[in-house]
Amino acid sequence: MILLVRTAEATVGLDLESGELALAEPFDDEPQPVLNLPRVLAASAAGATVIAAVDAKPPLLVSHDAGMTWRDSGRGLPVGQAIAVAPMAPDTIAFAAHDRLYLSRDGGVFWTALGVELPEIEALGWA
Repeated sequence: MILLVRTAEATVGLDLESGELALAEPFDDEPQPVLNLPRVLAASAAGATVIAAVDAKPPLLVSHDAGMTWRDSGRGLPVGQAIAVAPMAPDTIAFAAHDRLYLSRDGGVFWTALGVELPEIEALGWA
């Protein structure tokens, strides 16, 4: 699975299995779901899974029923600016702070910091 990361300088692809980073083609932002939530910075959805990055602690709200109910997630994570739910694997979620990437493979229950830092992350997507 390849995570696409748009920074202020370039677009790169990060292979989540090998950790390899390579230049990638620019990508279009996915349409963000319309949410009736306060302080939303970014949002992403795949199927019934909806994730919102919010300006709060913890910085994420997660719904597995298309926004009917929400739970908070990401205790200990910084405020972020981009989020992406993998379309073919909605339990896989990428979250970006200013220059760090975090990954959850269990629907947002546990988060792992990825070993790469990139300057001024603007958006996330999937290849």
